[in-house]
Amino acid sequence: MVFGALLVFGKLLHLQYVDGARWREVADSLTIRERVVEAARGNIYSNDGSLLATSVPEYDIRFDAMAIPSEHNDVFNARVDSLASSLAKYFGDRSARQYLTQLKEARAKKHRYVLIKRAVSHQQLKDLKKFPLFKNFKEDKQRFSSSLIAVRENKRILPFTNLAARTIGYKNTKGDTVRVGLEGAYGDYIEGKSGVQLMQRIAGGVWIPVNREMEVAPTDGSDIIATIDVNMQDMAQRALEKQLQISDADNGCVVLMEVKTGEIRAIANFTRDGEGVYREKFNYAIAQGADPGSTFKVASYLVALDDNKVNLNTTVDVGNGTYKVPSHTIKDSHAPKKSVMTVLEAFEESSNVAVAKLINQHYGSSPEKFTGKLQSWGLNQQLGLQIPGEAQPWVKMPDSRSWSKLSLVQMAYGYELKLTPLQTLTLFNAVANDGKMIAPLFVKEIQHLGQPIKKFEARVINKQIASPEAIKSMQTMMAGVMNEGTGKRLKSPLYTSAGKTGTAQMADGSRGYGARRYQSSFAGYFPAENPKYSMIVVIRNPRNGYYGGSVAGPVFRELADMVYANDLSMHHTFAERQVNVAGAKVPYTLRGSKEATAKVYEKLGFKTVNWASLVKSEKDSATQTNLPFAVAEVREGLVPNVKGMGLVDAIYAMENAGFKTTVHGKGKVINQSLAAGQRLKPGTRVLIELN
Repeated sequence: MVFGALLVFGKLLHLQYVDGARWREVADSLTIRERVVEAARGNIYSNDGSLLATSVPEYDIRFDAMAIPSEHNDVFNARVDSLASSLAKYFGDRSARQYLTQLKEARAKKHRYVLIKRAVSHQQLKDLKKFPLFKNFKEDKQRFSSSLIAVRENKRILPFTNLAARTIGYKNTKGDTVRVGLEGAYGDYIEGKSGVQLMQRIAGGVWIPVNREMEVAPTDGSDIIATIDVNMQDMAQRALEKQLQISDADNGCVVLMEVKTGEIRAIANFTRDGEGVYREKFNYAIAQGADPGSTFKVASYLVALDDNKVNLNTTVDVGNGTYKVPSHTIKDSHAPKKSVMTVLEAFEESSNVAVAKLINQHYGSSPEKFTGKLQSWGLNQQLGLQIPGEAQPWVKMPDSRSWSKLSLVQMAYGYELKLTPLQTLTLFNAVANDGKMIAPLFVKEIQHLGQPIKKFEARVINKQIASPEAIKSMQTMMAGVMNEGTGKRLKSPLYTSAGKTGTAQMADGSRGYGARRYQSSFAGYFPAENPKYSMIVVIRNPRNGYYGGSVAGPVFRELADMVYANDLSMHHTFAERQVNVAGAKVPYTLRGSKEATAKVYEKLGFKTVNWASLVKSEKDSATQTNLPFAVAEVREGLVPNVKGMGLVDAIYAMENAGFKTTVHGKGKVINQSLAAGQRLKPGTRVLIELN
């Protein structure tokens, strides 16, 4: 027994002095651990400097009931009532008595990490630091530490909510990491470097920080400067959503790209959910490969033009609009205006028969020459986008197992191949860019603390996809579509444009093309003579019509109109052409400021006008010449004559004369409750009625 006791005593000495350091480390590892402190993710800015995505700090507010030692209970008790009252008044979620009970129980149980409130903003935290016990203070010459512990978390928010939400994207770290959009693609830059804070486990299994400050501070992430323009993005989304509702479609997308740089100014994707609301749920523009339909005729004709197989005046016999090929008859959507037409006319009318006949005639014996040209342009390769999720394009080759005698003629007008809307737009943009094909750009710069660390320029896919002569001919053909062809209803009097309509039947799984579901599209660029923007619109399964010009075309026209109205750099072409939006007729004007109206007329191209004949009277008579153009000088207390004015000018005149104005109706002023010329007390109320 003595010998056994000596062995135990010896082991205790060995554990204490020989293995002591190692076991103390083990003990510490069981009660101390590192907490990863997430860095603030970098911001994502739009091309115009607007904030698209940012990280906002949120805090869990904890209470250290023992920050004031036990021997100073009097100090704690003197302030805890005020703290409870302040918390109740500030948050309004509990009464002061409930807060007081929680704080006193925490003190009695010596808890050091009591949850007070979650998801507190940074501004709220600053306010809380002024509360009793939540700030450092002195009492009887002794210094006491704050009882406040703030645990920071970063919340990602999109200031514009759904604006380009799918392109901005997200990074999901729950389970398998999912990367979507710019957030996912540039996560390594945006995320920054996490910090470290030591946490200690105390009684009850609660972990509290060892120190109030972090051992390793996090490094904030870098900022991404995107190519998206907030205003153009908003326009695109509104135009697309409106047309989806009108056409009762399943989904659709629109992409607006700058021709020379390839920078994406707007990209919108909407899917109708179970509630009938259109939301951004899937990026169709980059991830949905499908038969492009008639928009692909641009590629087919460009191959033939580049190989000198056809020119604009080459004729083709389309007969009655049908073309029989093995086991199939190709039909035009409408009966042709004439049986023999030129290549230019056939393209303008989007004849399936014409393009199928020409491609079959010139490439039927050697289809690899046709498909090889498409391959040389890079149409069978991904664009290498800056955001993940791009679908793999598919251009069928003669050595493919599915190649048949029908494949070449089907490909001629956009079937038996798969392209995403953005891949199709890249081809159209190359035509607008005089043959130079560039990859679309979503990010132009990465910055850290305001300093650029990486810049992105347009990446050239193909320096010249076709000869300058072939490109020029295709530009003429696409302009013809807007002037004489299937897109002429989309033509604007303010600017020129070029494009191509597209209508394609969509395969529906095992049912094939029998379900009669369509994809309507329109792709083009503007202004035609000096292209600045290219655009594609794709709307899938519309139920109120399905032709590309009438379904997808209105989105192109509306967005192009709004972009033109806001981009003053394009307006010089307007002045040079002396375009008159009113036709040959000089438009009337309401009474108001002569100087302001003169500027409008000048911008519209009217250098000299007969003011007397252009001013509408209250009776809407343009022939009345005795009505003065502008209101007489406004004098305080003297009722002005505002009949015939617009609302803005009428209110301006009345308010400057000192009268309080009430308005009924809209349009122009037809009546005023106070007779003109009266001298009345300023502040008198006057009712003006508009028609």
